Amino acid sequence: MARAKQIQERRAKTKAEAATGDRVVASNRRARHDYDIIDTLECGIMLTGSEVKSLREGKAQIADSYARIDDGELWLFAMHIPPWSYAAGFGSHDPDRKRKLLVHRRELNRLHNETRTQPLTLVPLSLYFKNGRAKVDLALAKGRQMHDRREALKKRDAEREMARSVRNNEKLG
Repeated sequence: MARAKQIQERRAKTKAEAATGDRVVASNRRARHDYDIIDTLECGIMLTGSEVKSLREGKAQIADSYARIDDGELWLFAMHIPPWSYAAGFGSHDPDRKRKLLVHRRELNRLHNETRTQPLTLVPLSLYFKNGRAKVDLALAKGRQMHDRREALKKRDAEREMARSVRNNEKLG
């Protein structure tokens, strides 16, 4: 009897941790290759119920998405969240609709000034849950040209090779 109660308590605890735990739903790995990341910002995101349920299933794509400031509000475009499998008709949502991002006015004004005066863009890096709420890690980034990408790859490979040789020298003594 006591053993069964312990198992139930453990299951309830893991369910509560899963609901409130930090978990990455989608990440944009290509963004770090295509852009020079200048600054990052954590934003909240306004979602409908079926979108949250779909995200909790781990379904979202942010590879081609971008953010833009329209009429004094920050919006995320081209993020695809497929409809929740159990929502049909009235309960479902448009998978490719624009979604409002939640930031402080001060941060919004700073982003607006920087994107207006310089050739910068707002790119989402990851979509995750933090304390049970959906968040977007948004980057202020500058696009790379093809030769800049090649240089970045060469630099990263050289740094890896140096680190590898240092580790081998430390192992050998």
